[in-house]
Amino acid sequence: MAARRSRAGAWRALAAALARSRRPGDPGLLDQLSALPRLVVATARGRYTGTSTQRLALMALAAAYVVSPVDLVPEAVFLLAGLADDALVLAWLAGAVLDETSAFLRWERTDGAARGASGGRDGRDGRGSSRGETVEGHVVV
Repeated sequence: MAARRSRAGAWRALAAALARSRRPGDPGLLDQLSALPRLVVATARGRYTGTSTQRLALMALAAAYVVSPVDLVPEAVFLLAGLADDALVLAWLAGAVLDETSAFLRWERTDGAARGASGGRDGRDGRGSSRGETVEGHVVV
């Protein structure tokens, strides 16, 4: 009974995250997926505190579990039940990625943009280059 509730909760979370990602003005799925590497880097460097490195590690473990040939419930033996555990983990992972990247993109538009304009904690100028560094294609004034 508890397993059935957790499965239903994972699917509801995924459906809710997908619905939120389709609201007008919100970033699309491709934008969210392309923000994932920036989210990981910003979290690891301590610039973004909207999620934890532990949650990102859990998401990475979930992705590894889904693609891994080693399962708690093997598909070759239990067929449908073996696929169900992968589907449950994948539903949670997809919902978590959509939720985390949505929040991160909102942060980038507001707090992250303000931090980049002021130089940020890491000495960057908001364009990805360090202050005082000459970068090909940039105008030096």
